[in-house]
Amino acid sequence: MSERFYVGAYWGPRRETALECARRAEVFFSMLARCDPSFAQWYRGGRGAPLDLPGHPVRPEVAEWEQLFLRGMNRTDADGKVIEELGFTEFVWNAKKERTRVELHCGEYSPSGPGNTCLLYPPEEGAGRERLLCASVLAEVLTSVATAWEPDFAMASSTELVRLIQKRKREVRVGWLTYLSRRLGMVPPLPAPVHIEPVGALGWLLVLSPNLMTASNPEHVTFTARVRELLDRAGLIERPEPESVGE
Repeated sequence: MSERFYVGAYWGPRRETALECARRAEVFFSMLARCDPSFAQWYRGGRGAPLDLPGHPVRPEVAEWEQLFLRGMNRTDADGKVIEELGFTEFVWNAKKERTRVELHCGEYSPSGPGNTCLLYPPEEGAGRERLLCASVLAEVLTSVATAWEPDFAMASSTELVRLIQKRKREVRVGWLTYLSRRLGMVPPLPAPVHIEPVGALGWLLVLSPNLMTASNPEHVTFTARVRELLDRAGLIERPEPESVGE
């Protein structure tokens, strides 16, 4: 069975309005469109979508994303009241088959919530998957995520590799490619062939190998674990419990 790869970005409580999140989404999808041709158009669910399309086309505009986020606010089961502190949730995809899916959860400022995330799942098979599972493409995707959403950390890896490497429930996850915000601290020297490059003034992108890294390769697991240990010694792995954001 092939491993399931994904890009995941994570950040703590950050109170933002639907408009502020929409501005970030516009930047993100604009940058994402330059990473791969398949990222040029995205679609959402809902009744009445054209039968010949994957869903309702999403216009890459702030106004469109603001309305989507307002529609995706969390509500109570009992009376449908908006739970403002849990922020906004929306997901989109780019095709009927061999689709890439993006899930967004932003604007949350509750310390007890699931956390703010931007998740991208490439196709599970096909030519699109092979094209996207490339270090240079994923580096551009992570740069887009970091620039638009300013997460604490982000990574591109297989779910299986992350599970083998992660030691604590709450920690910075290290994968094939890893982004670390400057808010976490300074990145220590790391062994070859790790390539470290800055992402503007926001943080650093770590590419552990120019070639695909998998959980099925023991050498890949051992090397990723070694990098995680070095980052842990530098104080970059432990994540403190989130604090409330003031009203």
